[in-house]
Amino acid sequence: MITNYRYQSIRFPNELVDDLISFCHKEHIEVQVAFLAVWANLWYRYTGLEQLVIGVAREGSPDKVSPLSFDFSEMHALVAQVQAVHTLLQTSLNEPQIHEPHIFHAGYLVREDTDSACRDSTDSLRHLRKEKIVTLELVRTETEWTGSLFYHEDHVEEAAISRMAGHVQQLLEGCLKQPQVPIDEISLLTEHEASQMLMEWNSASTKPAEHQSISDWFKAQVMRTPDEVAVVYGKERLTYAELDQRANQTANYLLQKGIGPEALIGVHLERSIDMMAAVLGILKAGGAYVPLDPTYATERLSYILEDAKAPVLITKESLAASFVAHEIEIVYMDRDRDAIMEAGSHTPRTSVPITGDHLAYVTYTSGSTGKPKGVAVEHGSVIALIQWAQEIYSAAEIAGVLGSTSINFDLSVFEMFVTLSMGGKLILAENALQLPHLPAAGEVTLINTVPSAIRELVRMKGIPAGVRTVNLCGEPLKRELVEQIYDVETVEKVINLYGPSEDTTYSTYCYVKRGPDLPVYIGRPIHNTQAYVLDKHLHPVPVGVAGELYLGGAGLARGYLNQEELTKEKFIPNLFSEQPNERLYRTGDLVRYTADGSLEYLSRMDHQIKIRGFRVELGDIESTLMKHPDVHEAVVVAKEFSAADLRLIAYFTTKIASQGEQEKSDYPQLAQDLRGYLQQNLPDYMIPSLFIPLEQVPLTANGKIDRKALPEPQRIPGSLAAPRNEIEERLVTIWCDVLQLECVGVENHFLDVGGQSLLAAQILVRMRTAFQTDLTQSAIFEATTIAKQAQVIAEAQKQEIMNKTSNAIVARKRVARQLQR
Repeated sequence: MITNYRYQSIRFPNELVDDLISFCHKEHIEVQVAFLAVWANLWYRYTGLEQLVIGVAREGSPDKVSPLSFDFSEMHALVAQVQAVHTLLQTSLNEPQIHEPHIFHAGYLVREDTDSACRDSTDSLRHLRKEKIVTLELVRTETEWTGSLFYHEDHVEEAAISRMAGHVQQLLEGCLKQPQVPIDEISLLTEHEASQMLMEWNSASTKPAEHQSISDWFKAQVMRTPDEVAVVYGKERLTYAELDQRANQTANYLLQKGIGPEALIGVHLERSIDMMAAVLGILKAGGAYVPLDPTYATERLSYILEDAKAPVLITKESLAASFVAHEIEIVYMDRDRDAIMEAGSHTPRTSVPITGDHLAYVTYTSGSTGKPKGVAVEHGSVIALIQWAQEIYSAAEIAGVLGSTSINFDLSVFEMFVTLSMGGKLILAENALQLPHLPAAGEVTLINTVPSAIRELVRMKGIPAGVRTVNLCGEPLKRELVEQIYDVETVEKVINLYGPSEDTTYSTYCYVKRGPDLPVYIGRPIHNTQAYVLDKHLHPVPVGVAGELYLGGAGLARGYLNQEELTKEKFIPNLFSEQPNERLYRTGDLVRYTADGSLEYLSRMDHQIKIRGFRVELGDIESTLMKHPDVHEAVVVAKEFSAADLRLIAYFTTKIASQGEQEKSDYPQLAQDLRGYLQQNLPDYMIPSLFIPLEQVPLTANGKIDRKALPEPQRIPGSLAAPRNEIEERLVTIWCDVLQLECVGVENHFLDVGGQSLLAAQILVRMRTAFQTDLTQSAIFEATTIAKQAQVIAEAQKQEIMNKTSNAIVARKRVARQLQR
């Protein structure tokens, strides 16, 4: 036996061997050729590699190992595959050679059951010895064939080898039963594996829902705890009864305007109590809300309104200017407040009962065509999330939930509806980084956010002592960050969550334990959800093998608004369900199952990425960029400058440069123009940090864009203009601290020096504290240099002084009038 190697025996049933021998006689090939064809195909199924090399040891020639290169770019049935392997072997015999084992993906040898053959086998195995390599040895006797799988004990688990032994037999048996079917369409799973993966690991469920709509769940909680605080915004607090009253007034006002079932209503408000009253009021009236975050580009918000065909927009006067020209009725939560109150706080009477299959909201996500697509979610899907949460979270954990997520991002669905259906307190914030500065910061018990946000909160020591549970979703979670979170002594639980908008916020979850060497998984499906890891033929793949994740169950969205064909493409019939009309959503995410049933996230299968939790189709940015009159071609990639710094990089060619007339000196101004153009059309998280001009876009041999050949992006230092006054000096200190820079010029663009929206939010918080000035988020975000921000601060300070002077004058006049009386 070779040192550090183990082996596991495979005994092939006599009936299977007889069928194999009959097949080989019919095809005029040797049995070992058929075994080799099956062995190579098994490794193709495991790895997905179209080019594989199997090291084949020669019987009687222990010092010779031949590399056999298999091409799986085209898949064939066993009949054709064995003939191809036979030809490969014949060619190899004519050109004997010894190769170093590091080129092999697996090994293969066949021997007779004799003492001399056993010695030769040991010598051959020594030549195949390599970390992570597995070798199949077949032994032929007069009456039977047996096999052994040799593996390196330090790199392959025994359980994985046991599964592999079953897969060899399963694949061989399937090929012989269906010799005309392409081998990659033959199932690998044993009966036990299929039952475990399809049934056992998807069995978590809850009892039937107590209520049929989100508004009914909220109303039930109002009845239980009418006087408990439901929502906090700054120093303002509303009890459950008061929030219910505000929501009823909004609902009745909408019903007076003729809002019918499933009417789509735009909500264009910052996170506030007015926003909560609007969202709940829309649901109570039987409508569905369409989130329109005020920080998004006006052009994008206009497209969403037009695509949704929303008859009504709820906003406030200071935000409505962009929509006055639209043919839409506008409800102002501030200006129309008296009329809304007069509509009455009685329970709204909708024309039809609101049930689980009624539309609740439509949230728009990035689309590869350059236009966002609306994901339509029903009440029943949100209720499935609520029911799971009630099984997983205690009342103490939900007692104070930070509501910091944009309602355009579906993490907000958990924050709003789970909290208000479990009697918790929703503590609203402008963004997650505002948490330590909130009046109610000490009341927060659960943070629900993205890894990049919690990383900044940890760095700034901004997690309050009351926080016990941290929910993380939207980006891959790294072990280093988990350990940093647990270093906050009061944090007891970190939960890693995964889920696309098309499956209502969360699809899988995992309690991530502390331990620097432990892996971080996305876990198992939440209750009433099913997860399947499938190959391109929609067959389940074995444990440890990568495949696309498909999701089914109660959380699935209705589909994409006004896009029937896209809905049919992404939501397919559920092949594993006996229930009629059940569907699966194809996520486009590459995952694999671990032996204990946990899912491990690997990567995307396309050019979609997550930036600070937001789903971004790189094609969306590219197509928008190419609409600029000066751009000829555009390619956008995501580049990780560090573990905490993922940035978008835009490469472009110009129409003038393609004609040989572009001056390089024009590029900086053009890059600035392109950034401004995108800011008018896309949300801030979709704006590239760097714009890099190219003479031409690199292509592969088959004419596709070669993203690997794009030049490495470099940080652009720009000029280091010195601060000219005290405000600029203090801003330089804040920027350097937050962006972790040694120095920065007052004219440097925020994005050029590593800025992004989360860091901008942190800078805003620091500025408000440093200058004791009520600065608005939009004003600061639009001022992209220190010099411009200093001007905004100076103007704000000047305005506050004028207001104080004006108020003092008014007060003195009031006192004078009183004295004259």
